[in-house]
Amino acid sequence: MVFVYDGVRLMDVAAPLEVFGTATGLGGAYGPAGSGGPYETVVCSADGGPVTTSTGTRLHADTAVADVTDFHTLVVPGSDELPLRPPPTGLLDAVTDLAGRSSRVASVCTGAFALAAAGLLDGRRATTHWRHAAALARRYPAVTVEPDAIFVRDGRMYTSAGVTAGIDLALALVEDDEGADLAREVARDLVVFLRRPGGQSQFSVAARTPSPPHDGLRALLREIAADPAADHSLPNLARRAGLSTRHLSRVFNEQTGTTPAAYVESVRLEAAKALLEAGETVTAAARRTGLGTNESLRRAFLRHLGVPPSTYRARFRTTGPPRG
Repeated sequence: MVFVYDGVRLMDVAAPLEVFGTATGLGGAYGPAGSGGPYETVVCSADGGPVTTSTGTRLHADTAVADVTDFHTLVVPGSDELPLRPPPTGLLDAVTDLAGRSSRVASVCTGAFALAAAGLLDGRRATTHWRHAAALARRYPAVTVEPDAIFVRDGRMYTSAGVTAGIDLALALVEDDEGADLAREVARDLVVFLRRPGGQSQFSVAARTPSPPHDGLRALLREIAADPAADHSLPNLARRAGLSTRHLSRVFNEQTGTTPAAYVESVRLEAAKALLEAGETVTAAARRTGLGTNESLRRAFLRHLGVPPSTYRARFRTTGPPRG
């Protein structure tokens, strides 16, 4: 269920709908025989009528709040107005009503302001667009705002960063619901990161690495960043680039200043750090980033950071219950 209203940002609405729709289209390959996919998406407005988005586009709703009977997840997209003033009464009443009847509530971008105004984020961690994170923290001091997070999960509440982070959030929901295989296929179909490296500030390995002039190598770097856990062994990388292993190693070193193996490990280590900071267990971080075992993760952390992952997690994990 995606709730829409006048002034809503069109991308905030479209991004999660595209992810869930793609998951449904691909779901038959991953669900039970004859499965049509895992999601039925519904767009809801206060009165069931169309709304005008931030771009001026008219968006038609499927149903009204009063007519909604059975749904699992509520998604509240943002608008340019929400950080500037309290939500209008009608919007707040609708969000409060729908959230009270849902099992899971998610906001995209400044939609977090609506959840916070409804009291749904009190005592919880949350994020929003980096430009408005300080305003969210000032206006709602009962909310612990994490300004650099791409998305935050705290209990049944999910909040995401600016605009396209709605894709990251929706992919995480698909992974939670249906598993990593389907989430990975959706990300590949949409040509996006399965797990975006870094936070909103994007000081990531990928961002720090100069863009190489070699077309095949640029494609490889994008693939590694988009899915660190995939098979990025030297023979596999060389095959995908259409080069011999020796030629790839030479080009890689000349144009990035490092080896393929070292680059892959750096991306995986960065992804593991982000997962540990978000509350994942050491075992889950090792598995989900492609580093494999706890011992492999431990060796990488000691080699690069001088501390084991358990110590790093205890020191830098944000407050709230562990995930995974």
